Amino acid sequence: MSNTKSTPPAPERERQDERKAQDERDRENARELGAAGSQLSTAPSEESAAGLPAMGVIGWIRWFWRQLTSMRVALILLFLLSLGAIPGSLIPQNSVDELKVQTFKDAHTTVSPIYEKLQFFDVYSSVWFSAIYILLFISLIGCIVPRTGQFVGQLRSRPPGAPKRLTRLPAYTTWRTEAEPEQVREAALAMMRKRRYRAHTAGDAVAAEKGYLREAGNLVFHIALIVMLVAFAFGQLFKSEGGKLIVEGDGFSNTLTQYDDFKSGSLFDTESFAPFSFKLDKFTGTYERSGPQIGTPRTYEAHVTYEKGAYGKPQKTVIRVNEPLVVDGTKVYLNAHGYAPVVSVKDGSGKVVYRNAVPLLPIDNNVTSTGAIKVFDGYRDKNGKKTQLGFQAFFVPTFAGNGKGTMFSQFPAPDMPVLALNGYHGYLGPDSGLAQNVYQLDKSKMTEFKDSKGKQLKQRLLVGETMKLPDGAGSITFEGIREWASFQISEQPASGWALTGAVAAIAGLAGSLFIQRRRVWVRAVRGADGVTVVEMAGLGRSESAKLPEELADLAVTLNAVAPTAPDTDPGSDAGSVEESSVEPVEGAEK
Repeated sequence: MSNTKSTPPAPERERQDERKAQDERDRENARELGAAGSQLSTAPSEESAAGLPAMGVIGWIRWFWRQLTSMRVALILLFLLSLGAIPGSLIPQNSVDELKVQTFKDAHTTVSPIYEKLQFFDVYSSVWFSAIYILLFISLIGCIVPRTGQFVGQLRSRPPGAPKRLTRLPAYTTWRTEAEPEQVREAALAMMRKRRYRAHTAGDAVAAEKGYLREAGNLVFHIALIVMLVAFAFGQLFKSEGGKLIVEGDGFSNTLTQYDDFKSGSLFDTESFAPFSFKLDKFTGTYERSGPQIGTPRTYEAHVTYEKGAYGKPQKTVIRVNEPLVVDGTKVYLNAHGYAPVVSVKDGSGKVVYRNAVPLLPIDNNVTSTGAIKVFDGYRDKNGKKTQLGFQAFFVPTFAGNGKGTMFSQFPAPDMPVLALNGYHGYLGPDSGLAQNVYQLDKSKMTEFKDSKGKQLKQRLLVGETMKLPDGAGSITFEGIREWASFQISEQPASGWALTGAVAAIAGLAGSLFIQRRRVWVRAVRGADGVTVVEMAGLGRSESAKLPEELADLAVTLNAVAPTAPDTDPGSDAGSVEESSVEPVEGAEK
């Protein structure tokens, strides 16, 4: 059997030959342009496969570092970071709401163990997310530091001199003029500086450069990303966030025990709360009363009085949605609103044992609300025995009316408030050691009150009406309504840095996308016939239609100072200023 070597098909050979020829032309152009075509960006040169380390730990470490700090890998890591944040947005997180996480686990018993192993319930503190975050941070720093040094070096240096053959550049024009070469170069230098080019005379040509803000924008973009990453990490470690429901007339002091719920970063110090307090004086809410948007809130305002520090002067302000109260970097946001019916409970002897405004939770847009009223202490039954009372409450600010077939509110404003109650007596379980929901009634050790017909005792009450408990057990009275507001008190350090980084990143990206870095050379030499030959050429970082247009505009301006010489050859069109790709006339090169 003879050894034969397969030969590529003819079209493939032609493509290979064409690629080789193009590579040779590119290398030739690079040699011709020399320094003139270099340093148009601060991007490091790509390392070819031939440059990989042959052996040795140091060589492989150097190669890995160059790959990690390349812009390509930085973009890949940025994409992975965005991709990794998706589970944190779709799946409940322990750091936000552990109750929702447990509810999710109970409802999805198959995938929950998998999510647990993948740390999907703690995405932002997971090992894999932290690894991506840290690698991206290192990659960006490794990209920026050397590029910044190169950029500073370019700013301190002058534009490179003109290449030997300007005709090899993508934009080129030439003409002959009777002006002296020195006069042409002086006019070109003045023109370039007037157009805000960095320009100087190098030999027989003027070298000018413009568009440095492109690289500055590129660096600003990546530095801004680092600022955003640092601000985000710092904010997550030192943040604090809690909620508080406050009834009109009540207040809040910024201490840990005052919060209804609270969560913070791992490095937050509970002793570092900003010292302030505030009182909810009044809540004002108005609603659209007609049209397709009936019931839509028009005014949502919490009128508060706040004090800074222990001995601060009381100050009044209004907290609105998206207009928080800001005290020493801590922001107080208005989150929600509802009603708190004021009720009083009397025992069998007529003694008032309970009087309070009880916040109820809304269940629809018209603020139909439910909750529980609990009387733990002070109540005695008709026999004088201590016991506890509990009432399930259902409140509607605007009742439809008897016989309307619904108990749900018709409007969010308290136009016709009605409170529906049914009562229980027994043990509420406050000493069981288990956390209780203040809005729910544990009836496992409670006995419901019965009316004279042996049915469940329940009644609808208007403001001022009373429901009597059977067998002289007392009564409960619906005395009035107070409103409540729910506030989110949060401290997010470095949020200003994050915003600054985001704005700077957008500005830097815009600069790197829309500003073109380009170089222009104007060569003026005396030809063999004694007439000055002017050549102009431009080179940009990438091909752009604006570069030839800009060069043409510069050529027209310079031509006004150094006009085209009269044409001695009737068959020539050298008398016009135009772009050309042919070799320059004799004497145009040195």
